[in-house]
Amino acid sequence: MKRIQLHLLFLLLLAVSFVMTSFSVPKQKKVLVFSKTAGFRHTSAIEAGKIEIGEMGKKNKFAVDTTESSEAFTVENLKQYAAVIFLCTTGDVLNEEQQKAFEQFIRNGGGYVGLHSAADTEYDWEWFGGLNGAYFKNHPRQQEAVFNVVNSNHIATAHLPKVWKRFDELYNFKWIGIDLNVLITIDENSYSGGGNGYNHPMAWYHEYDGGRGFYTALGHDNKSWQDPLYQQHVLGGIKYVIGASSEANSINIASTK
Repeated sequence: MKRIQLHLLFLLLLAVSFVMTSFSVPKQKKVLVFSKTAGFRHTSAIEAGKIEIGEMGKKNKFAVDTTESSEAFTVENLKQYAAVIFLCTTGDVLNEEQQKAFEQFIRNGGGYVGLHSAADTEYDWEWFGGLNGAYFKNHPRQQEAVFNVVNSNHIATAHLPKVWKRFDELYNFKWIGIDLNVLITIDENSYSGGGNGYNHPMAWYHEYDGGRGFYTALGHDNKSWQDPLYQQHVLGGIKYVIGASSEANSINIASTK
């Protein structure tokens, strides 16, 4: 009888241990940073961005892989990632098969972050334009401008001042999507060379074809990645697309420093 009781106790402890292990060690999410260029290359922004996003991952409990290879875009390989970050990509970077794999990734609930010249990527791929939210047209000289934070409730903007002055390369867009949740606009009266008028968004988020997307036009060079405000802006976008609530008060945004 005693032996049976000990055996049952052992099985009970084993079951409890299994349950505790299953619930106490959630699988770490992973993102893929993709920085292939087939046009102008923002070298300093790409190199600094890979380093800083890697640091964000360490401090915010998500893993980070980086690649310049479009061969990473297969259905099977993308299954391991919660999101793909297009870090200053330019030009035609994916073939048709790779495009289809990425479309399936988003339709299965994957996330997308587009940074700066991601808007200067894949002009002939209409689906991608919709995911990113806009296509680049041109830009004036780099200069300081006034950015208006029109939504401070999102985790990508809650830390920003309502009026944010910064020096950057300021994009004009040839096409802007209509179903975007705009976070930041630029005041074209604050600089020279604006081309989109009063409605000139510079950062946004949206749900798209089963997944989530976030884009910011900011981040031309490594100086942006030295700015804690910009770092937190990007971190909030990453957290949103990998499944966090968009509401700033519903998640503790860990410092990137």
